[in-house]
Amino acid sequence: MLYEQRKVQKNPRDSRRAVKMESDTCLWFPVTEQQALYECPMCSLTCTNIQILEEHVDLHLEEQNFSEGGNMRDLELAQQLQTEEDERQRSEEEKREREEFKKLQRQYGLDNSGGFKQQFLKNMEREVDRGRMQPFEYHKRKADMMESLASGIDDGRTKTSGVIEALCKYYQSENKDVRRVWLSAGVDHFHSSLGDRGWGCGYRNFQMLLSSLLQNSFYNDCLRDTTLIPSIPKIQSMIEDAWREGFDPHGASHFNNRLHGSKAWIGACEIYSLLTSLRIKCQIIDFHKPTGPMGTHPRLFEWILHYYSADNEGGAKVVCTSKPPIYLQHQGHSRTVVGIEEKKNKSLCLLLFDPGCSSQQMQKLLKQNSDGSGLRLLQKFVGNLKEKQYQIVAVDGVLSLEEKAARCRASQVLTSEKIP
Repeated sequence: MLYEQRKVQKNPRDSRRAVKMESDTCLWFPVTEQQALYECPMCSLTCTNIQILEEHVDLHLEEQNFSEGGNMRDLELAQQLQTEEDERQRSEEEKREREEFKKLQRQYGLDNSGGFKQQFLKNMEREVDRGRMQPFEYHKRKADMMESLASGIDDGRTKTSGVIEALCKYYQSENKDVRRVWLSAGVDHFHSSLGDRGWGCGYRNFQMLLSSLLQNSFYNDCLRDTTLIPSIPKIQSMIEDAWREGFDPHGASHFNNRLHGSKAWIGACEIYSLLTSLRIKCQIIDFHKPTGPMGTHPRLFEWILHYYSADNEGGAKVVCTSKPPIYLQHQGHSRTVVGIEEKKNKSLCLLLFDPGCSSQQMQKLLKQNSDGSGLRLLQKFVGNLKEKQYQIVAVDGVLSLEEKAARCRASQVLTSEKIP
């Protein structure tokens, strides 16, 4: 350590000397030599002793080392606390994501909790426990369900036939505010049962669509191996067969290539793959955003009107077309379009079959009152459909084997026509 040494110039007179007084007495007056001054390089303190200065500077150094060491310890502690907080937040986020994933799995039937059979038996047992079903009925329905599963044919318990024919008669004689109405070819209504309640709407809508195609001889060749309405587990197997043929591999991977035995929801892509694998020509139209005020979709209504009216330009008020119904999908639910009304004020109104409607409700349409109150069950105006997105699957003929193969290759990246 270097120290700054300050020396003061000696005065020649500064010495111990004797001063002669006027008397004979000789007295000594001490005259002190000017001492050296040493300045601390860290705080500018001035010392007269080099050793004291060194001790003083050592104190500075010890204090600095202690402070730096404390800062380092504080920094290390802060870093450790931050690391622990980051790990805690990451752990909570991973836990939250796992819970959300499990919730989605349960919601979409991918949680390995069983499928149609397990839910059917569980719900029937609950009905017996609550006194809503007698034990003998439980055993009878269980036997019928097992027979249906073995044959792959729907037991028809949820089916209502003849609604389209009843609507045709009603519109011809009543409903004065309707200018024109277009109806699909005959369609049977199917509603959800104890086995698929909460997740089976897509399968039930496929049954409705298929019931119409089976009544149309134009599709006999495509459906020669499917002459009766399949059960939901059978439909699941049919979709798996379409995946094995190569249709929509991305969609198949979403379900881990397995639907049978699950409560997995299906949508427009699965309906498209299944129909195309049967050589039924169809297309997906994606109304991916609202096209009208207040989140409405007037373009959807216009497209459906054109679908039904394009080949039916006659002047009849009630047009019973040969067109199959339309599969209509939105987030969380799907329904079947069976017709469209054009009111005298030019507004449009869809007619929908909903799998959520029971047989009892649909039976009322077969005994239509003159006031048409039961019809409200089916009617949906533009202001009633305000989901962010709608997709439809519309059937439009049959495919050759070559066309089917081409569509299979194209479905490696499944696309839709977007409107707008």
